[in-house]
Amino acid sequence: MDKRETPPNSLHTHFVDIHEVLPEEEEEEEEGTARMEDKEKGTIRMEDKVTRRLHKQSNRSLRDARRPHNKTFSRQVSLETGFSVLNRESKAKDDRRVLPRSGHSFGGFDSATRIGVEARNRGDFSIFKTKSTLSKQNSLMPTRKEKGMEAPKIDGAARLDDESVNRSVPAGRYFAALRGPELDEVKDTEDILLPKDEKWPFLLRFPIGCFGICLGLSSQAVLWRALSTSPATKFLHVPPFINLGLWLLAVAVLISVSFTYILKCIFYFEAVRREYFHPVRINFFFAPWVVCMFLAIGVPPVVAPETLHPAIWCAFMGPYFFLELKIYGQWLSGGKRRLCKVANPSSHLSVVGNFVGAILAAKVGWKEVGKFLWAVGFAHYLVLFVTLYQRLPTSEALPKELHPVYSMFIAAPSAASIAWQAIYGDLDGLSRTCYFIALFLYVSLVVRINFFTGFRFSVAWWSYTFPMTTASVATIKYAEHVPSVLTKGLALSLSFMSSAMVCVLFVSTLLHAFVWHTLFPNDLAIAITKKRLVKEKKPFKKAYDLRRWTKQALTKHNSANKDFDGQNEGD
Repeated sequence: MDKRETPPNSLHTHFVDIHEVLPEEEEEEEEGTARMEDKEKGTIRMEDKVTRRLHKQSNRSLRDARRPHNKTFSRQVSLETGFSVLNRESKAKDDRRVLPRSGHSFGGFDSATRIGVEARNRGDFSIFKTKSTLSKQNSLMPTRKEKGMEAPKIDGAARLDDESVNRSVPAGRYFAALRGPELDEVKDTEDILLPKDEKWPFLLRFPIGCFGICLGLSSQAVLWRALSTSPATKFLHVPPFINLGLWLLAVAVLISVSFTYILKCIFYFEAVRREYFHPVRINFFFAPWVVCMFLAIGVPPVVAPETLHPAIWCAFMGPYFFLELKIYGQWLSGGKRRLCKVANPSSHLSVVGNFVGAILAAKVGWKEVGKFLWAVGFAHYLVLFVTLYQRLPTSEALPKELHPVYSMFIAAPSAASIAWQAIYGDLDGLSRTCYFIALFLYVSLVVRINFFTGFRFSVAWWSYTFPMTTASVATIKYAEHVPSVLTKGLALSLSFMSSAMVCVLFVSTLLHAFVWHTLFPNDLAIAITKKRLVKEKKPFKKAYDLRRWTKQALTKHNSANKDFDGQNEGD
């Protein structure tokens, strides 16, 4: 390393050129000096030629080993002011860029995180759009800029969002980044991939929880069919057209929601994948098939005969069964999505469908299949109930405040009681046991009704109406076998409460959708990053650090030159 003196008018500011001098330049200077001496002497010894040639070969191998593969750059560092000048190559010409004294002027600390945040703030919604196989392969191919010195850093930061979207987010990450009973609110310490202050496209804001509306309406169709046909409520003289109207409304809503979500799968499949890996929303993928089975059970007599074709059961229960094989396998095999890690009240949706499928199997005449589904559902319900009730230390803590999500505890035992009676034709001891469990859980939630207030309206609330409706239907079946004023009054009271809740939610949904336009806010839960971006301030280089670093570089280089000269003299 050679030192170059600065002119005297530099105001005592000493600059040191710290770019590395390659051995090739030293060799040229040595050869030039040797030739001048030979010309003066007039004779060149043959032994010196051979020695110099061997020395040149050794230096060449040493130079190749020490030569850096990347492009080199020179930097002048002012030891007093801390300003640095960095030579960078551009497409047009070489620019000299003066970097001010800031945290980002030396080495670009935190540059990757800063570029990633700026990319998210631009509102690029294309990261959640459906990507073809060819586009995914092209996105992984290296570009010309990546071959440069700083392009890999910038490109890696720019593709941070794509990696966070395309890869599955661990279940624990959702619990760490989100809060709320439905895990739909982002914590203040977290950052998301999309801007919060900008309105997202409608399909991105359309959650799978909208199938909860279909669950509430289809279960009401089953309830009003039972009210109009049950001997226990014959004194009410309920007209059958209420069941017909609710059934048609449920079918229309199911078609609309299904069509909209299919569009979301087509155009924003990456967002659908995020919902599938969400520990709460994955249970709503069971909802469309449960709705179809509810509609088949509550179909009006004027629309279909009393006995349905078994193909209807196969069409609705088949997809549900294959999906639960996947989910139950994750619960059983362990891993990041084991039951004690992802269990939440919404997990009852993955269990209650077995009992609804058993009811439909008994209606189509396949009672043995219904017994099989009842056994599978009851076994997993016990495991899920114990996991949620005990709250194992290894599981994520449920929210302390009560919420309508806890009404999901009522759905499974109520549906189990109805299914057992539909299969065996009698309300025996086991069926009554399941009903009494559901009744106790229902009462335990009703007495704490004040804890259900103070929460903002959400579409997911619709999913918590069908447990109340299922408990009402189970009470009607119980009143048929144990007729009394108390049982009939209880059946009437629970039916009125569930229907009133559905009416309130229906009116609230219309107001939020068409008057206040707040039914579908930005779905922040699907935009969390795979890893938490910690914004830490790293220590910056100061003037004394630069001086110490320069002195160490000078000392190291001088010692290397002395060792090299000593070897030459020894040779």
